[in-house]
Amino acid sequence: MMTNESKKATADVRAGARKSIRYLPVTPLPENLPAGRLAIADMANAFGVTHRTLHFYEEKGLLKAARVGPMRVYGPEEIQQMSVVNTCRETGMPVAVIQELLERLSSAESQDEADAIFRTAMTARKRELAAQQSTIRRQMQQINELLDFTGALEPETNDNTPQAHLSAAELRCLTLMAEGYPTSRIARALEVEPGEVQVMEKNIIAKFSSNNRFQAVAKAVMLGIVGH
Repeated sequence: MMTNESKKATADVRAGARKSIRYLPVTPLPENLPAGRLAIADMANAFGVTHRTLHFYEEKGLLKAARVGPMRVYGPEEIQQMSVVNTCRETGMPVAVIQELLERLSSAESQDEADAIFRTAMTARKRELAAQQSTIRRQMQQINELLDFTGALEPETNDNTPQAHLSAAELRCLTLMAEGYPTSRIARALEVEPGEVQVMEKNIIAKFSSNNRFQAVAKAVMLGIVGH
């Protein structure tokens, strides 16, 4: 349940977004946009969204519409604001961030300032996407390494050959690693010094041609050497 403070904050954001924004950044408008004010059906078709999406944007304070009787209509200012919102959404920008952007734009005192605010927001979003791209690339590399490793293995036999390159102590250590035990707890479980466990873990990681504990355990699980 929303508190009174939360309701007030939400109302303030929506009120701010509904304020007339004097200076809007220049963003591309849809081709073949009908002239003049647009009914909601024309607005939805022009931007490739549904009526429900436009209603949602209004509820969140991202957009406003005039009324002609019961019908919503959108003038040039609303169309340009929709273009800004649509551009942001196409980059995956969260609604809350767009709300904050529109609030900043409502305070802009010149077109140059509005353009600078928008450019800053787009630059920040670009950095976020670059970070996500880097993470995805790293995860894909780990998957490819794992697939290459398992693809190069010969079929398993009943003599348990995949475990042959591990000593009994290393196998026990690997099992505890798979269970998420830190080095200190593994040392206590094996009744050895932590330094010995560190050497053992390093050897296990090397034997699985891995870069870290996570990769070594993942490969061991796929090989059936340890359980999930």
